[in-house]
Amino acid sequence: MQQSNGVISKMSICTIFLYTLCFSIGAQNNHSSHLGSLSDPIATKETKALYSNLHRIAQKAILFGHQDDLAYGIDWKYKKDSSDVFSLCGDYPALYGWDLSGFESGKEKDINGTPFKLTRALMAKSYRQGAVITLSWHAPSPLLGERTAWDTTHGTVRSILPGGSNNGLYRTWLDQISNFMGSLKGPHNESIPILFRPFHELTGNWFWWCANTCSPSELISLWHYTIDYLRITKKLHNLIIVYNTSDNFQGRKEFLERYPGDHYVDILSFDSYQYETPKDSNKFEKNLDAKLSIIESVAKEKGKLIALAETGYECIPKANWWTEHLMTGIGSHPISYVLLWRNAGEIGTVESPHMHYYVPFKGDISAKDFLKFYQLPKTYFLKDVSKEMLYNE
Repeated sequence: MQQSNGVISKMSICTIFLYTLCFSIGAQNNHSSHLGSLSDPIATKETKALYSNLHRIAQKAILFGHQDDLAYGIDWKYKKDSSDVFSLCGDYPALYGWDLSGFESGKEKDINGTPFKLTRALMAKSYRQGAVITLSWHAPSPLLGERTAWDTTHGTVRSILPGGSNNGLYRTWLDQISNFMGSLKGPHNESIPILFRPFHELTGNWFWWCANTCSPSELISLWHYTIDYLRITKKLHNLIIVYNTSDNFQGRKEFLERYPGDHYVDILSFDSYQYETPKDSNKFEKNLDAKLSIIESVAKEKGKLIALAETGYECIPKANWWTEHLMTGIGSHPISYVLLWRNAGEIGTVESPHMHYYVPFKGDISAKDFLKFYQLPKTYFLKDVSKEMLYNE
């Protein structure tokens, strides 16, 4: 194993040198990173077009996204053309979130039980309609046993880096997920662009890759290894890379402590949910505005996009949450997209069930306000982005 890792490492060094040279040439041709050029200098033309168009649209509107929107919702599952968003406003999201967890281990269904065969078909359909796709990866712990992404055993990240005891296993995982992302094809056999969000919420303390389980240098090494493997070894050039933290950072230094570098990131983002219950609380929107101000400043310097990669208020108990809380927090910040978490419906145990949803449905307390949110000129849904021809230069 040690000898094998050494051979791979030497081969990777040569390949990375050539790739870096290619990046340098690409960067010179693009004159400046502030023009919004992709971190992958040889990205597909559709991927480059999408990134450029996302920069353009961010100056005037926000793409609305929803996790697992087409797969299931309140009181339905795997029903053709169904969507809780569509049922309420007659339009679909502009962006769809999905998860890779399970595919790395050869499973037929993802972490939420959706068959990957269905997910692949829905991705292809939404791409043809002009929507955007983002993928997260709740990767299980590579340590022995049935450990999930929420395992926080120290040393896990170190174990999958080159020379680590689980590096071979991790490479098989990367082979698997690259096969999935590489299999996503458009009508002309072109690779479908993906906003890939690995190691999400990395400043938190609940996943095996979070701040409490590995050092900044270990996380950065893992990020470099992962992206280089996907791009160089597996030759995936349809990825737009999303750097994602929790909302617990207090300034740019904390936000960038685990930042892997401009050559490995295209979009800066964080996740932020509302939890407090007092009706007069404005803690959520104040925190949202403060954090967006920080990453907006960083993005301007680096020529990157910014996004609210996950947000929501479970069961949305505030009737005016959409227009007076979420949009107040977003304000005038030029974010490229906002993704609401999934509508799982009733979850929990038989003894203790509870509802779990982040987009309203007909009759819900915030349904009327969501329609107002939908009608805002600044919010883009599928009908809006389909006119923008996001994948055309």
